[in-house]
Amino acid sequence: MKILITGANGFLGHYLVKQLLDKKFNVVATGNGENRLPYSGSEGFEYHSMDFTNPFAVHDVFEKYKPEIVVHAGANTKPDDCELNQWKAYVTNVEGTVTLLLNAEEQKSFFLFVSTDFVFSGEKGIYQEDDERAPVNFYGKTKVEAEDAVKEYEHGWAIARPVLVYGQPLQSRSNILSIVKEKLEKGEEYSVVNDQHRTPTYVEDLAAGIISIIEKRATGIYHLSGKDELTPYEMAVKVAEHLGLNSGLIKKVSAATFTQPAKRPPKTVFIIDKAVEKLGYNPLSFEEGLKKTFG
Repeated sequence: MKILITGANGFLGHYLVKQLLDKKFNVVATGNGENRLPYSGSEGFEYHSMDFTNPFAVHDVFEKYKPEIVVHAGANTKPDDCELNQWKAYVTNVEGTVTLLLNAEEQKSFFLFVSTDFVFSGEKGIYQEDDERAPVNFYGKTKVEAEDAVKEYEHGWAIARPVLVYGQPLQSRSNILSIVKEKLEKGEEYSVVNDQHRTPTYVEDLAAGIISIIEKRATGIYHLSGKDELTPYEMAVKVAEHLGLNSGLIKKVSAATFTQPAKRPPKTVFIIDKAVEKLGYNPLSFEEGLKKTFG
């Protein structure tokens, strides 16, 4: 089975490709620029540079590889950047998704789209898959539009929504845990919000959930987050305690303290019962995720 992945050079892509190769899938990894994955020469692995916003480039890749499965993990996932550069964000997150869908349709590929908790307003707080979407920033709006395009696809589709993905950073890609570690090791203070609530997703759990969707050809929307509700401040303190660093350097602040271009939803806590029941999804606790991230 040939699986084409967009955004393969990214944080999720690295782990997803590894797990797929471990399961003996044939993987066509795509990304902007040269291959940054350490799997060259691995059986079943091919890399092809592809800008998925370029219809001609996408067409050529799909014609060459004819993938049975497409995992669209590529996106502009930075809310502030999306807010400040809305047209660019729209082209990447919405038009790019539509371009991939059109080409997948020609091959009758199964299409799996990686979305986000930011499709929700955060006002309700606790969300199931079919709850009303009402994004509070432009990034979330682009993901809602992309989801809607995926739902119109005729050859089998799934949408995976994670929350605040964390884990061992790779290829100099940072996430909240690595930033906290770096700041505290330098003895620097770090301000973190304590009025936003999440169920953070360990990156290897997310990859495993996606693979379960692929193996079962499970259609529909699936919430793939962790079990534990935490604020970013609470996450940061747990990192400090786990690593034996000075948690006193972590300053508790509110979202109003920051003048960020993009508003964030106050509370996105996911109910994952559907993924547990249908996919056998079994995410680690945050403490277990910390141990796997830092040892």
